[in-house]
Amino acid sequence: MPIFEYGQKELDYLKRRDKKLGVAIEQIGIIKREITPDPFTALISSIVSQQISNKAAETVWNRLLQRLGTITPESIAQATLFEIKGCGMSERKAGYIKGIADKATSEMDFNSLHTLTDDEIIRKLSALHGVGVWTAEMLLIFSLCRPNVVSYKDLAICRGMMNLYSLKELPKQKFEMYRKRYSPYGSVASLYLWALSVK
Repeated sequence: MPIFEYGQKELDYLKRRDKKLGVAIEQIGIIKREITPDPFTALISSIVSQQISNKAAETVWNRLLQRLGTITPESIAQATLFEIKGCGMSERKAGYIKGIADKATSEMDFNSLHTLTDDEIIRKLSALHGVGVWTAEMLLIFSLCRPNVVSYKDLAICRGMMNLYSLKELPKQKFEMYRKRYSPYGSVASLYLWALSVK
């Protein structure tokens, strides 16, 4: 599986910008996170994973792959709601997946997403049923490999930030201050904040 690529340049920059993060980077070392380069597959996978454990999500995803062969707008459009639901998900989730596939075959070109800005992609994706801002932000990192995403809607990122700076709470303006400090390599900072969230 391909991974989110970053290197010494990004790490040196973050270490210079933030001493505490620099110490954490030294302790943790390089983080390898898998990516799903195809944004449509990545989005369907994130819908499948919503509000269930990783293990359950893997089971459902493998059943969906078995049932459809490949995860494409066309293969989902050809399956019935009942078939998708039969892979182990709620009718609501199955409906979201069908709806996204319909949009992808009619009016939304997932293959051209990479030509848009981060904000445009978030706007476009979060207009789809079942997709919120957080899901769109995760797609920016783990499919499109955008370099500067730090999600305020991600509880683990916020927890990692609070652990790193010994904060009792994290108001939006404080979060924004750190986010700006990490720019333009916020996505790399996010990888470390996730790692720090489990302390």
